[in-house]
Amino acid sequence: MLDKLDFLLALAQERHFGRAAEACGVTQPTLSAGVKQLEDVLGVRLVERGSRFHGFTPEGERTLEWARRIVGDARAMRQDIDALKRGVVGHLRIAAIPTALPMVAQLTTPYRAHHPDVRFTILSRTSLEIGTALDNLEIDAGVTYLDNEPIGRVSAVPIWREGYRLLTAADSALGDRETVTWRDVGRVPLCLLTPDMQNRRIVEGLLREAGVAPAPTLESDSTVVLFAHVRTGAWASIMPQTFGETMGLPDNIRSIPIVDPEVVHTVGLVVPHREPMTPATKVLVAEAKALAARLDPARRAIEVA
Repeated sequence: MLDKLDFLLALAQERHFGRAAEACGVTQPTLSAGVKQLEDVLGVRLVERGSRFHGFTPEGERTLEWARRIVGDARAMRQDIDALKRGVVGHLRIAAIPTALPMVAQLTTPYRAHHPDVRFTILSRTSLEIGTALDNLEIDAGVTYLDNEPIGRVSAVPIWREGYRLLTAADSALGDRETVTWRDVGRVPLCLLTPDMQNRRIVEGLLREAGVAPAPTLESDSTVVLFAHVRTGAWASIMPQTFGETMGLPDNIRSIPIVDPEVVHTVGLVVPHREPMTPATKVLVAEAKALAARLDPARRAIEVA
């Protein structure tokens, strides 16, 4: 049964029979037969069939919810039992919003120091993609905003509060300011993340509230691209305070707090809402709490449902 549920999850992810079969390491006829056997066992049609994949029936969508839970629990059980034999080992897949990527090293580095047999894959994803990937068991954890848009049914650990800075050349029009307002920033040609990023939606909302229409001169889905342009001294951008602090700024670039209003959003770790957690995930949660304590000793991270 588990292999049939894996087929269904792959089909939900790939939306294509051939690619789903390839992802599962089987032939397309094997995958199609497995899904058909699952339909026969449940006595309902799960997939809208035609010459190609057309989606899931309502019964198929409900079965997907159960498949995610059952397959996730089965994988967690295997990892838990394996940890009793070999300690914390395996592969952790972590997706982070672009503005949080530089901070991920502060989770993975101490983790690896204690558990050197764990390997990591770090992915750059939008906040919406992180939620979907968690649901589809494509990743084990995410680093994303916790308090701006819905994050789904997850366990979350707040790690830091993200404030916003104008990164601009010291000799630019606003480069000598101690603070700038959102209205000031709205008059500067900016390079920003693409509109599918939650950071962009936050920034656009604040600029519109200040009475200015966002009109970036450059867009990218990579903070590295934005940062590289800012470092030339010819561009400006809005970045989280932690980004500039972590990446390091050249002497000719200033990081100026944006006020009126001074806005902060919480960024943290999200993992599947499952008890018991896998040993590898439990360690990651502990590292997230330790990082939160290091960043703000007066505040201790708490789990939120």
